[in-house]
Amino acid sequence: MTTARPVLGIICCQRTVGTEPAQAVIERYVRAAMRYADVAALLIPSLPDLMTAAEVAPRLDGVLLTGSPSNIEGNRYDDEGGEGPFDPGRDEIALSMVDAMIGRGRPVFGICRGFQEINVALGGTLRRDTSASDDLIRHHAPDGVSFDAMFDHRHRVDLVPGGLLARTYDTPSLDVNSVHFQGIGRLADSLTVEATAPDGLVEAYSATIGKSPVVAVQWHPEWHPESNLDSQTFFKLLGQTLRGTA
Repeated sequence: MTTARPVLGIICCQRTVGTEPAQAVIERYVRAAMRYADVAALLIPSLPDLMTAAEVAPRLDGVLLTGSPSNIEGNRYDDEGGEGPFDPGRDEIALSMVDAMIGRGRPVFGICRGFQEINVALGGTLRRDTSASDDLIRHHAPDGVSFDAMFDHRHRVDLVPGGLLARTYDTPSLDVNSVHFQGIGRLADSLTVEATAPDGLVEAYSATIGKSPVVAVQWHPEWHPESNLDSQTFFKLLGQTLRGTA
């Protein structure tokens, strides 16, 4: 007799495949989660005209909000439009999924855009200048580099002593990839900083809201985790959290 694995919902984006709209997840997110968290996975379409997050949440043991080339529309957290590309269907499903999962006491994890989505869903804001501000280090590779070279753009993050990630990794800092044009402006009140970049920008946070564990990072642990033990550790934490053993 086998023991059923936890079921992780993974958010989709709207992409164009050929000439048609498609619901898609970059496979590296799915493979990394299934392999290193040891979970089954279900993809969550971002089609708010056809379903609600509340319909899906009861069927999931946790949710992962992934990275994406698209940005959250600025009207979700302030009065400005911001710079696209945008994916309003994903905005609607992802932000409401945060509320629905927290309402059921289920774990919520985020990577890159997902990290930003959770903050916005909980009342925080974003800044849009993380690759352009003279007050910050460059958080994205220069224009014109290859796709792989974007993920070779790296910097240190310092883990908050005594925090969840500091305990999990048992080290004061990590070397992480940095592939984002936006980042945390104001951190939502319910979230606790877990890691910061050398310029002070929040790079990871956690929370327990009601019975719901929340963990998110701005970097990309799903990028070649087979050769990065720190990335594997992130997904192992995800799996342990879904099982209640973290």
